[in-house]
Amino acid sequence: QLQLVESGGGLVQPGGSLRLSCVASGVTLILYAIGWFRQAPGKEREGVSCISSGGSSTNYADSVKGRFTISRDNTKNTVYLQMNSLKPEDTAIYYCAARRRIGRIRTCGSSEEYDYWGQGTQVTVSS
Repeated sequence: QLQLVESGGGLVQPGGSLRLSCVASGVTLILYAIGWFRQAPGKEREGVSCISSGGSSTNYADSVKGRFTISRDNTKNTVYLQMNSLKPEDTAIYYCAARRRIGRIRTCGSSEEYDYWGQGTQVTVSS
């Protein structure tokens, strides 16, 4: 089955940047839409961003719009989340998730719509 492995998390000061990567194995990633989700202590899991199978459409939560950029390189079976101007409220465990869907997507959808999940990577924004 599809396996997803996130990397790139860590500790960063407010205003700093991190680039998260999600590498897939076991499938041809071009068949899947990918979402990034995050969960902070005491909060519900929330969608951050998503990208369609071919990368033609992307969506962002209002809280990260203009600061985060999602992209994918299907030749490398990898999806990226570039995070700039990080804020303390961005602190969370970040997960990438996949659902088998081809074509453009209007919205990211809820976490329940994604079938495959990585183990998560911790992002901590603190001075």
